[in-house]
Amino acid sequence: MPRRFITAEDIRRAEGRELVVDPETVVTPQALDAARAAGVTLRDTSGAAWTEPAPDRGPDAARAQHHLPLMPEPSAEHAAGTGVMVVVVGRNRTGVLAEITAAIAKGGGNVRDISQRSVEDYFHLVLTVELEHAGQFDPLKDTLQCMGGEQDFVARVMHERVFRYMHRV
Repeated sequence: MPRRFITAEDIRRAEGRELVVDPETVVTPQALDAARAAGVTLRDTSGAAWTEPAPDRGPDAARAQHHLPLMPEPSAEHAAGTGVMVVVVGRNRTGVLAEITAAIAKGGGNVRDISQRSVEDYFHLVLTVELEHAGQFDPLKDTLQCMGGEQDFVARVMHERVFRYMHRV
């Protein structure tokens, strides 16, 4: 049986000040906000106040938590670096890589590593860039994210530290 969802629209359509929610129903965060704003109380099928169920992490979650080694946090010296990840995706054309790397050089960045893949008329580019000082990050990000336009390519720029924390798992 598929799960049911309660949305903010369901809360707005609810007649009365109480809504009964069965255990398999997912209540969206927007629905919870709408219920608070409208004064609607959510109850479970037993009549008790509804509480969000614990997430189902799958059958291997407990084993993985105890048996897999924990990934260490980046060292303090690495976390304080001025590394930047640049991800660019778009329509391939002559000179696009040169434009991007020229903008990085003009912004005071040094490309440490680069990975590019092309599929037919499209490309995916990932660059690891080192900046001399942290004050260069915002201007470089603004420059790269404004390049290319919506029709050509899109660039996303983030601190390398954020990228590493996102990919620890």
